[in-house]
Amino acid sequence: MATIHRELFGELYDFAGKLRTVNIAKGHFRFAAALYLAEAVAHVENMPQKNFDEIVAKYIEMNVAHPFREGNGRSMRIWLDHIFRTEIGRVVDWSRVDKTDYLSAMELSPFHDAAIKKILAAALTDKISDRELFMKGIDASYFYENYFAYRTRDLDGGQR
Repeated sequence: MATIHRELFGELYDFAGKLRTVNIAKGHFRFAAALYLAEAVAHVENMPQKNFDEIVAKYIEMNVAHPFREGNGRSMRIWLDHIFRTEIGRVVDWSRVDKTDYLSAMELSPFHDAAIKKILAAALTDKISDRELFMKGIDASYFYENYFAYRTRDLDGGQR
């Protein structure tokens, strides 16, 4: 995941791809303490990922760790698709995932994972080599984080 984060944010942040050294929170939820972050990430990396349930459990735990100061959600959604593609030959069609439902389910997921599992399972597709689907997933991921300035189709003059 650090490689994904570094590729996405390397030109923006000097901390791209590096574990955070500060504590962070979102709303009333505090992510893993920086003091224990390396151990938390190592634990997540060693979690099994051979089936849908194991992959989603790993995704939830990485979200709780929140290893970077900024850009965790965007990096983790690409990371999740990579694991799904590699392990079960599926990816998430993020255009089929409602932003509000997804964010609510992720907020609840450390305590109850049924909602996020239902949302992700309903959006899985076997179109693992579809570049347009991948690029739309990037757009959706930025949309979930309230970034609207650019769309992937605009990056190469609309060639996609």
